[in-house]
Amino acid sequence: MGIFKNIFGASTSSATNKKEEKVLPWQALTDVSQLSEIEKRSKSKTQVIFKHSTTCGISRMVMKQFVSMYDLEANLDLYYLDLLSYREVSNEVGYKFQVIHQSPQLLIIKNGTAVAHASHGGINELDLSRF
Repeated sequence: MGIFKNIFGASTSSATNKKEEKVLPWQALTDVSQLSEIEKRSKSKTQVIFKHSTTCGISRMVMKQFVSMYDLEANLDLYYLDLLSYREVSNEVGYKFQVIHQSPQLLIIKNGTAVAHASHGGINELDLSRF
């Protein structure tokens, strides 16, 4: 039947049965200069940095779990850092916020400092509503 669906198109019922993918309001973290802005914004609103390795299966799995669990009503700014493409930025995040590099890693920045951070499975155990 798969070949017939490809030729004649999938039925609308199977298309509507697909689960809608949640899209988070990520801001790309691509430049070291953004870290000063994150530090400044953290004085009035919690900032979250998700460091992600695009070639790591564990990082991909943790990212999917994070996205599915994230409350879209949360009052946080979310930054996504592709640490393979922006290694210098990733290194500077560690220096600026005094956190040892890990991947995947989530940092929560308030009042200019990292008030919490986690890596791997610990990321999804963080209760973001506390911040």
